[in-house]
Amino acid sequence: MSSATLNSQPVTRSVPSDEEVLDSYSRAVTGAVEEIGPAVVNVEVQGAGGRRAGSGSGFIFTPDGFVLTNSHVVHGAARIELALADGRRYRADLVGDDPETDLAIVHIDAPDLAWARLGDSGELRVGQLVIAVGNPLGFSATVTAGVVSSMARSFRSQAGRLIDNVIQTDAALNPGNSGGPLVTARGEVVGVNTAIIPMAQGICFAIPSNTAKFVASRLMRDGRVRRSYIGVGGQNVPLHRRVVRFHRLEHDGGVRVTQIESGSPAASAGLVEGDTIVAFDGQAVAGIDDLHRLLTEERVGVGLPLTVLRGVEKMEVRIVPAESRR
Repeated sequence: MSSATLNSQPVTRSVPSDEEVLDSYSRAVTGAVEEIGPAVVNVEVQGAGGRRAGSGSGFIFTPDGFVLTNSHVVHGAARIELALADGRRYRADLVGDDPETDLAIVHIDAPDLAWARLGDSGELRVGQLVIAVGNPLGFSATVTAGVVSSMARSFRSQAGRLIDNVIQTDAALNPGNSGGPLVTARGEVVGVNTAIIPMAQGICFAIPSNTAKFVASRLMRDGRVRRSYIGVGGQNVPLHRRVVRFHRLEHDGGVRVTQIESGSPAASAGLVEGDTIVAFDGQAVAGIDDLHRLLTEERVGVGLPLTVLRGVEKMEVRIVPAESRR
């Protein structure tokens, strides 16, 4: 046996105590709350005739008083009032809302406002600590913490459109949290809390901040988000494997056209009921949600190829999407 072996000692590692671990976690949460808390607002909504129509949360994200919240909190409101963290109350004006991403912007004219920083949701990692702040069930400035459970969820808004890359978290949310911020330990907003699954525990969702940035810029510019449409009603249908192989399709599904709006781009392009859409603008369409994702603002008024199956024949038509008025 060598002297090196005789003289060696077991390697020991310093293991932090429970108190040290908890102190580190607590510092992360309290630091984030101190950063974001002053920018969080309570949103109170009245309907026609002054009837109370509900409440939710929101957060100021610019120094001149623009506030992000959920569309379902303020949509159709006759009057919106915000209660700030310092106790001040202001009448708010609706700048615009987008039911298809469940986001809205309101504005208040007030001095000395605290405001939150919008972070990059693309940098989030599963397991990362996140903190939710809001006003659930009338309890103001409520803080919950958890982790990012998934970054790959899709969530259907109340308008029916599928929202991609929604953040799933186990930071507890309740009615009234809607529109509040989901933040990192640095106090940067990475999501807008939007929904829970009834009867489930620890399954909550937030719209990513990168989606919120895009929607906010459009709402502040135009008061709405412009999207394109082609004027068809459709349903998802499976395609026979032999059809997929014969036409070398990327997916085994498509959108069967069940209705065509009179005077629509689809009608002008010569689509007929029974056609099955399998591609649009060179990108495969496996279902209605794929088609929705491709009907974006930049495609308004642009002639684009639409690939359909009509019977056993694959054909391409040229279609010019119009601007959606929804």
